[in-house]
Amino acid sequence: MSMTLPTLSHPKPFLRISALSHLGIKTRAHILPVRSLQAKTRSFNAKPGPNFPWSSGTGLDFVCGRKLLVFASAGNGGTDDNETEKAARGESTMPERFRYLTKEAPDPPVRWPLFVALAFLVYTWRAVLFELSNWRKAVLGIVSFVGYLLKLALALVYHFIGDPITSLIRCFETASYTIRAFYSGIVAYAPVPELTSIILLASAVLAIAEAAVPNSVNSQTHLLTVSGLIGYAAVSGYISEPFFWTLLLLLYGFSRFVKKKDDVSSALPVAAVLAAIGEPWVRLLVMASYLALAISHHSKKLLGGKEEVEVPAAAADRRLPMPLLGAALAIGIHLAAKWAGYRHLTWKIV
Repeated sequence: MSMTLPTLSHPKPFLRISALSHLGIKTRAHILPVRSLQAKTRSFNAKPGPNFPWSSGTGLDFVCGRKLLVFASAGNGGTDDNETEKAARGESTMPERFRYLTKEAPDPPVRWPLFVALAFLVYTWRAVLFELSNWRKAVLGIVSFVGYLLKLALALVYHFIGDPITSLIRCFETASYTIRAFYSGIVAYAPVPELTSIILLASAVLAIAEAAVPNSVNSQTHLLTVSGLIGYAAVSGYISEPFFWTLLLLLYGFSRFVKKKDDVSSALPVAAVLAAIGEPWVRLLVMASYLALAISHHSKKLLGGKEEVEVPAAAADRRLPMPLLGAALAIGIHLAAKWAGYRHLTWKIV
């Protein structure tokens, strides 16, 4: 450690400075001991002073200018001296309320590097967009190639089995349009009075058959459904009248000779469809004839001494024939659509 002391000057030229073995330096009420100091003194430069009236002595005064340089080197106790100096510097006599003023003010932020970085970011983002556009072109090319392959496969399939697929598609399309037209016709033009009379007359014929031969309706629901479809086709004009009577005869023969039914059960599908869709005189004739046939069959059964056939519990669960169910459903759809239309008009008016 080296230390330089300021120049010492004294008016008296009779000052001697000897080698210092121990030198005490006083700083802020603290004494710092310095050991083994080597002092070097410069030669006195004697300069004749001016003669003033107040000068004393022989009239010759000397102004002694001396400069003292002290070089101090730390010995074995250098570590202790450093710690003591740090402790002395750490203590300050400045009041606490002014110490925040000694803090260094933060430097203003430097923003120009951000613009440089922004330029690089813009360039890199442009490169990224360029690469992404290349990837998009590649993906679109792959997708288009796969589409061409699928079209080729479809063309091959259609070349071999195209006609059956086209026919099947047309069949589904025709069925969907037919169902839609049928539903629209029911909603718009369902003949509610005629359907009601059909349900009543067909139900009367079924009741006569059940009274004469129990379980005659549940045992031939499929035949009743076929007879209902034949009657609808005849009314709609899909089949001619001779073909209609031919189908009814075939239906009676199938029930009588193939299914081995009695006369009442065999004539039930034919009587039900004629009573439902026939002319008024045909309806009266059919119902009267079928009633007479049922009475005759019942009387023959009583004269023959045959006991009443008990209907099992499983047969007691009556199943409604599908033609009657369809007629009732048509009436319900038409009335519901009519009510909804009135409600819609009411909402629009309000």
